[in-house]
Amino acid sequence: MTSVLANPDSPAPLSSSRRSLAWGKWGLRGTAVLYLGFMVTLPLAAIIRNGLADGLAAFRDDVTNPTAFGALKLTLISAVIVTIINAVMGTLTAYVLVRFRFPMKGLFNAMIDMPFAIPTLVTGVMLVALYGPQRTLGAWLNSQGIKVIFATPGIVLALLVITYPFVIRAVQPVLMEAEKGQEEAAYTLGASRWTTFRRVVLPAIAPAIITGSLLSFARALGEFGSVVVVAGNIPGVTLTAPVYLYGQIESQNQRGASAMSILLLALSFSLIVTVEWMQTRKGRSRG
Repeated sequence: MTSVLANPDSPAPLSSSRRSLAWGKWGLRGTAVLYLGFMVTLPLAAIIRNGLADGLAAFRDDVTNPTAFGALKLTLISAVIVTIINAVMGTLTAYVLVRFRFPMKGLFNAMIDMPFAIPTLVTGVMLVALYGPQRTLGAWLNSQGIKVIFATPGIVLALLVITYPFVIRAVQPVLMEAEKGQEEAAYTLGASRWTTFRRVVLPAIAPAIITGSLLSFARALGEFGSVVVVAGNIPGVTLTAPVYLYGQIESQNQRGASAMSILLLALSFSLIVTVEWMQTRKGRSRG
């Protein structure tokens, strides 16, 4: 009996290590799934239960009443405008950062991530300090008939600042990995810079542009901090969906707040799933 236990060829230690590895692997998976359920799934279930507590008819009334519908419409329009601007300017900025050299390029590159670090309320305060009606620039714009703060342009500006890095940081690494030889070959064949960008560069970075744009749109849908400062929050004029949602909570209307939350969550989740699908597809195509 002793000789069997002492035999180094015995499979018992190996089986024990395999069982330990399996338990460890499934233990890590279980921990991750439980944490996801506790942090995300349970709150989502609670929101859905509150929003649909009185049936689909009540849910429809909560999200289609004039104030709620106007807030949602303004949010979607602002998010679309911001996404289009970010897609163009973000791509241009990423191209300049990767393909050109200029003084203080490192500082400029570092400042792109500032919106990730600045509290969104501070962003709103900065915009009011610059474009407020009592400020020099804001007063001059008002005299020209251009109202920024407490109007739709202020909302768009706030969302542009908040979402500024998304397209840039999505496109920049793709440009850095792209082979510059194809661009140089196009120049050699007589193609202009614009033709080279349109025919060679743009097709390569198009998935990254779409990914960054979708992330910008999703971020703009839920922005609250900066918008609540610059918008004025006038129902039917400058009231956005997240600020409307906050007002419903303040009014103790949890069902109405939950209904709007479900709608915003559904839109954001659809965009995130689309981005994840695109990135997975891109990874498979590379493999």
